[in-house]
Amino acid sequence: MHLIVNATLAQRGTVYQDQVNKIHELPWLPLIEWTFIYIPILYHTIYGLWIFLTGQPNAISYPYGKNWFYLFQRLSGLYIILFLAFHVLSLKYGIFGPSLGFDPHSATRTIVIHMHYAPVITWVVYPLGILASAYHTANGFWTAGITWGLTVSASAQRRWGGVCTGLFVLLLVAGMIALVASGLQQVTPGVR
Repeated sequence: MHLIVNATLAQRGTVYQDQVNKIHELPWLPLIEWTFIYIPILYHTIYGLWIFLTGQPNAISYPYGKNWFYLFQRLSGLYIILFLAFHVLSLKYGIFGPSLGFDPHSATRTIVIHMHYAPVITWVVYPLGILASAYHTANGFWTAGITWGLTVSASAQRRWGGVCTGLFVLLLVAGMIALVASGLQQVTPGVR
C-alpha cells in the first residue's frame, strides 16, 4: 500500500498530497500504525534475525536455485532492516535532520527535498531498498505457501510462483515509479 500511494507522485498535482491527507486524517493513526505496521514488522525482524543466525545456507555447496533464493531472502532481510530503520527514523521522526524529514502537511515538497538531499540515498539506497523489499515480500509469500502446506505439488508451486512473480513486479514497478517521480520533480517555492 505504501509503494502504491507513493507512486501517485507520478500523477503530479495534488494527488499524492490528497492521499497523505486521507492517511493522516484517520482516527487513532498512531494506534493503527503501531498495531498493524510497527509491531508486526518488529516481530518479523526479530524472528527473521533468529532464522538468519540459526539458519544454514548451503548455496555454495549445493548451488540449486531454491538454495540461492533462501540466501537472498536472508540477505535482503538484513538490508531491509537497515533501510527501514533509516527510512522511518529520517522521514517519520526527523532524526537525521530537517532535510531528510517529512511534513505530512507539505508532503510533496518535503519528499522532493528528501530525494534531492543526497543523490546516493535517492539513486542507490532507495532502489536497493525497493528491490530488496519486493523480492523479500514475493519470495516470502512463495515460501509461506510451501511451509503452510498450501502448495504441495510441483504444479501448485509453479502456479503460486507465477502469482508471487507478479507481486514482485507490481511492488518493484510501484516503488520505482514513486522513486523516479519524486527524484525528477523540482522544489517549487510555495507549493505544498
